[in-house]
Amino acid sequence: MKHFLLAFFLIATTALIACKEQKQVDRPKTVSVLIYSEYIDPAMLDDFEKKTGYKIHLELYEAQEEMISKLQSIGTGHYDVIIASDVVIQQMVRLGLIAPINPEKVPNRKNIAIQFFNRPYDSTNTYTIPYLWGTTGILYRDKTINPDSVSYSMLFNSSKTKGNFSFLNESRSMLSLALLSVGCDANSTSQNDINKAVDHILQAKKDPHFIGFDGSIGGKDKVLSGMNWAAVVFNGDAQAAMFEDSTLQFAIPKEGSFMWVDAMTLSSNAPNPDGAYTFMNYVLDAKNGAQLAQYINYATPNKASLDVLDSMYKKNRVINPPPETFARMVYLKDLGEAAMMYDEAWTNAKTR
Repeated sequence: MKHFLLAFFLIATTALIACKEQKQVDRPKTVSVLIYSEYIDPAMLDDFEKKTGYKIHLELYEAQEEMISKLQSIGTGHYDVIIASDVVIQQMVRLGLIAPINPEKVPNRKNIAIQFFNRPYDSTNTYTIPYLWGTTGILYRDKTINPDSVSYSMLFNSSKTKGNFSFLNESRSMLSLALLSVGCDANSTSQNDINKAVDHILQAKKDPHFIGFDGSIGGKDKVLSGMNWAAVVFNGDAQAAMFEDSTLQFAIPKEGSFMWVDAMTLSSNAPNPDGAYTFMNYVLDAKNGAQLAQYINYATPNKASLDVLDSMYKKNRVINPPPETFARMVYLKDLGEAAMMYDEAWTNAKTR
């Protein structure tokens, strides 16, 4: 009888464990992604869930500073994938916010165009998988102004502003544009140059047409609605507005601008790293990469996607700037210890 009870207990226990394991296998896992707002085609989320069995949870942010603050305050264990701009990657590494990526877990990494490897923000290709890339410039409502003739004075000189305008609410981006506007290096670490940039912004803020600092999407929406005459925005947001209103124009000013790459990174305490790798690999699929780029209106770092995209997309000068425009653009570099000067400068620019 004892042997019978023992056998029954073992069978029941084994069945219970198997049942629990089956439930764990069957229970849908979630991939949590921290990402800019309006930065993925919703149809891709449904497709990803159907093809992989993972649920997607998106948490949105509007500016790099907001994203880093959120990670520091609530911890990296809430996210699996973090979409981050190149200019903050090294800062995120120093803060321990992101972890090295195992390239063997992302076989579609082979689709990345060679020019997106060994970039200054991740010279050993350890922490990033490129997502999209683009530029920053001025969206404006005036068909009489040729984009090739636009200068930053359009916004920084009150005698040339024709209506309400907003600056981009991202410290490094806006300070670098102000540096270019006063004839300095966008990556300058000279306190004198940075002071000039702050003074330039403060002078522009005195213009009664200045209505504040805004996210790229917010600035785009204000120009589209007619509330703003102009705004500093990312080129993809500009193109989205131009598709809705053909009277709008976008310009990379004569003084230059910068190119940026937004990258997928692995959270340092990702609760679902396998799901994170599955998401990265999904985005790097040729068709998925093309769908993402065409929906968001940014350029793709995925060379395989270029064979899928139509010629109109590839010839679009807002999305894919021509060589003469590239010639006056730079990448923003990691500032190292000079970042403190920029932080202080941004506080002065915003609060004075």
